[in-house]
Amino acid sequence: MAMATKIPARIPPSLLARSLSSASSIAEKLPKASSPASPAIDLSDTQRLFASVPTASLLHSLANLSAMAAGPLVDVGVAVLRAALASEGQLLRAAAIGVARATVHRHFCAGDGFEDAGRAVTGMWEEQGLRSILDYGMEDAEDSAACDRNLAGFLRTVEMASSLPPSSASVCIKITAICPISLLERVSDLLRWEQQDPTLRLPWKTNSIPVLCDSSPLYLTRSAPDPLTEMEECDLQLASQRLSKICEQCTEANIPLLIDAEYTSVQPAIDYFTYSAAVQFNHGNHPIVFGTIQAYLRDSKERMVNAVKAAEHEGVSLGVKLVRGAYITRETKLASSLGAPSPIHPSIQETHNCFNSCASFMLEKVRRGSGAVMLATHNVRSGQIAAEKATELGIGRVDRKLQFAQLMGMADGLTYGLRNAGFQVSKYVPFGPVEQVMPYLLRRAEENRGLLCTTTVDRQLIRKEILRRLATAVAWTT
Repeated sequence: MAMATKIPARIPPSLLARSLSSASSIAEKLPKASSPASPAIDLSDTQRLFASVPTASLLHSLANLSAMAAGPLVDVGVAVLRAALASEGQLLRAAAIGVARATVHRHFCAGDGFEDAGRAVTGMWEEQGLRSILDYGMEDAEDSAACDRNLAGFLRTVEMASSLPPSSASVCIKITAICPISLLERVSDLLRWEQQDPTLRLPWKTNSIPVLCDSSPLYLTRSAPDPLTEMEECDLQLASQRLSKICEQCTEANIPLLIDAEYTSVQPAIDYFTYSAAVQFNHGNHPIVFGTIQAYLRDSKERMVNAVKAAEHEGVSLGVKLVRGAYITRETKLASSLGAPSPIHPSIQETHNCFNSCASFMLEKVRRGSGAVMLATHNVRSGQIAAEKATELGIGRVDRKLQFAQLMGMADGLTYGLRNAGFQVSKYVPFGPVEQVMPYLLRRAEENRGLLCTTTVDRQLIRKEILRRLATAVAWTT
């Protein structure tokens, strides 16, 4: 693939000056390979890492990541966008949407519609050798009508994915988009109370894979909930049918379906839906349905181990997407309001340790032919550890049961490093109109403050490559 070496004239000199500052010590700060004999991810050769990325795209990424790494700027920007979108003033709202489209939407999303997303996926597959995880950005349905509209969008996403190059895409959904939030809260309360009182009978419950453990935040349900009403049971059945329709279409097209994790107040119900679908559709060696484990939660390892063992007992191949987590502020505030300890690990290092431990456990299962894992991480060290562990266990790098993933617009150096090492790597690709995906975009902007370590590496790698290209361009003109 050809690589652009000339700096486009349309890039303002002031942007170059700001973006390339503090570059003299980059080489010393970049992650080093752990040892020549290991399959460590090599991030030192930026020419190879970014060979398929035009210089203008690198500059755009560097400018966006630098802006979003500035905490006060992010706080002000998020507050202004939220206020503008809530405003009844059409001009103000239009201006906010325009700003979002030109910044976070362009950086983190694949466009407004299905055609935009299809072109992005095909381009990443053909030009960069990367898979995509398509997420039609819909969240938090309030009623059945909204759930049905969201279902139609998800089904169209699967249909679009099936028309793309084989193996180039999977699909991601949120249960909160196909089941009303109020019902998910009610089901989660009942599941938490069942964990505290095993004699409780839940007549609507259809599988035995556990969704909670004794270390889970059971304090969220402090008294016995009322049973589901007849109408609630009917709505629960409708939500289950919606998920089954998506799973059936994914099964027919052989497209993996990734179900996102969300906040702890509704996560038990989400896991219940996920594992019920896994029992129904995960037959054979390659699971269709993947649940998500958030390693920043204290109970994540215990819940994951219990679920995997129960699935093995039932002959179900469990797919696990492992992430760190995305609702730190919300979880901390909720626990504090209840006078309870946070369900999140007290330090980032404990979260790293939990992620690496969970990854190791799942890699051992993959080696034994049980289940599959997608390791969604922006942490270079976690990527190196997992890559080395997979090679040590003899897991083939083209084995579909092991994949890595990063968000579109973030951790590109790690993405390309894993790809160059021969592993299967996907980018998480949200798409949809700006107004529709705004909850995702605002959360990305807010979360980026907690990912400064990762974005620092990203920015260093990009700066290094831009400087190399600039030096090359200057040398060619002299």
